[in-house]
Amino acid sequence: MSAINYDNYKKNFSPQGLVHIYKSLLLPRMIEEKMLVLLRQGKISKWFSGIGQEAIAVGSTIALQPDEWIMPLHRNLGVFTSRNMPLHKLFMQWQGNKDGYSKGRERSFHFGSMEHHICGMISHLGPQMAIADGVALAHKLKNENKVSVAYTGDGGTSEGDFHEALNVAAVWDLPVIFIIENNGYGLSTPTNEQYRCTNLVDKAIGYGMKGMQIDGNNILEVFHTIKQAREYCIKEQKPILIECLTFRMRGHEEASGTKYVPKELFEEWGRKDPVKNFEQFIVDEGFITEMEVSDIRNGFRNHIESELQVAYRAAEMVVDTEVEMNDVYSQQSTDNRRQIAVDSGRSTVDIRFIDAIKDALQQSMQQHQNLVIMGQDIAEYGGAFKITEGFVEQFGKHRVRNTPICESAIVGAALGLALEGYKSIVEMQFADFVTVAFNQIINNLAKIHYRWGIAANTVVRMPTGGGVGAGPFHSQSNEAWFTHTPGLIVVYPSNPYDAKGLLIAAINNPNPVLYFEHKVLYRSISGNVPSEYYEVEIGKANVVNNGDDITIITYGFGVHWALDYAKANTDISIEILDLRTLAPLDYSAIKNAVVKTGKVLLLHEDTLTGGIGGEISAWINEHCFTMLDAPILRCASLDTPIPFNMDLEKNFLAKSRLDECVKKLVGY
Repeated sequence: MSAINYDNYKKNFSPQGLVHIYKSLLLPRMIEEKMLVLLRQGKISKWFSGIGQEAIAVGSTIALQPDEWIMPLHRNLGVFTSRNMPLHKLFMQWQGNKDGYSKGRERSFHFGSMEHHICGMISHLGPQMAIADGVALAHKLKNENKVSVAYTGDGGTSEGDFHEALNVAAVWDLPVIFIIENNGYGLSTPTNEQYRCTNLVDKAIGYGMKGMQIDGNNILEVFHTIKQAREYCIKEQKPILIECLTFRMRGHEEASGTKYVPKELFEEWGRKDPVKNFEQFIVDEGFITEMEVSDIRNGFRNHIESELQVAYRAAEMVVDTEVEMNDVYSQQSTDNRRQIAVDSGRSTVDIRFIDAIKDALQQSMQQHQNLVIMGQDIAEYGGAFKITEGFVEQFGKHRVRNTPICESAIVGAALGLALEGYKSIVEMQFADFVTVAFNQIINNLAKIHYRWGIAANTVVRMPTGGGVGAGPFHSQSNEAWFTHTPGLIVVYPSNPYDAKGLLIAAINNPNPVLYFEHKVLYRSISGNVPSEYYEVEIGKANVVNNGDDITIITYGFGVHWALDYAKANTDISIEILDLRTLAPLDYSAIKNAVVKTGKVLLLHEDTLTGGIGGEISAWINEHCFTMLDAPILRCASLDTPIPFNMDLEKNFLAKSRLDECVKKLVGY
């Protein structure tokens, strides 16, 4: 007699269907058993076992349509096998082979596949759920009857990402199925040290969403529940939270062991083994014979060995630095790029910096029907700086979306939109607030193309900078944080013409772009800007003042400090290079600027230590040392948080030390 009751669900399946479910359940178990042998033999380096939990991954996956996205975690091998991913390629992935899904760049289950609609996890776990929000939003915008599915463990429900993802899904009425695999432990920490609610499903009511708790070891109950949940999400256009009670029979990963688990729990859950119980059930019910079970097992065993041999024959890794570097970014098509210069033959208007940004957004929304703007208060209110005022009336609330104060989830949703071919712009109300979305930007957006070839077509707008007396949480310059991260593009315009052209280029670029816009420049700087839609090439610096005595290399507000200084000190001939893009840097232009005068001052509003000036200085020292006639100098803001008091702020900003630095360089 089976320890799991299947009677309530068996009537919904044909004998052939039940056998198919059994095969789907058995295969990942047998693969795992083989992987544990390979681990002991040293042929793989790490393994996160899902033995005892297979019914959740398998049951939920086969209940979906094959083109519905799943965001799995460590213990969801059944997702990959149920999507019929070639086993030999999975083996190559786990061996770190070049022919695996991540070209040897990721281990275990940290990979995905567009073909199979599986989005690879990152170690931080929680961010997966917000990606499901973005995918579901894409389905909603396309009027498609589809859902997305995201898994989390009981431990993951403690993360802020869990709250943010569920909150956004609920507020936006997104068809997402959130599955909690409650196996009793977050690594070694038991659930009574993870949360105080009686059941995790009780959290659903707090978000105004439906919740269900089921036996995660009952494959038929899982399948039936997810099938019904899918229909509910599509019909009602709402999310649902499902808590699956289960248990893992191995350690968090094999090296961690299981000494912290009471022996009686293994005995109790051993009797609820999802594979053994379901096998016994279909044999007892006469849907299959013992001989047929043996044949299926032998067939799988032979298949696993055969696929392993294919993986073993894979070519040895050949390290190619050029390939590694090229795969960090998605290569942009230049077919539809429009780059123009301002001249007498063009129709131009004299507009403010802020209006140039608005113009870029407006024309891009017209150009790309798959472009969505998201941010706090950006709809009817028009954003903190009124840049998107009037956009709701023109483009609708489905494309101009107010967000809850959930920066992490919104950036994650942007990645989910990208999986479904959408472009998105996320407005940070202030650049300072990006810290709460740091994980999504640094570990998800930036790395995903290098990991498994996905173009994260997202622009994060960053109102930045001081000079307005707003203190340490609304005025800091944090662009250097992102220039250190491969996979991100960092743009920082200084004038209206560049602001429009670079923002359009950023939106057209398939990579994640951090677009910094200085708040002081919004309404203080004007210039001639073409009325038409155009790009300024990302990665190209611009000489904004010609000179022979010294070179100032700068960007953003620093450009205007330098220009004002040059106008006020005509006895010094100053070459001024506006970087415009901070990642990638225009090293050719930097070299030319060094050659021009032989004396270089690096000027930026960011603090001195760790600012990008240090990186540029190091590069010049390595590549242009013989061209220098003086040491490279840096003029930057103080290494303190930016203060609120205007006198303190003026002393903080680099501008207060510009004259001293220039005179020191000129006099060398």
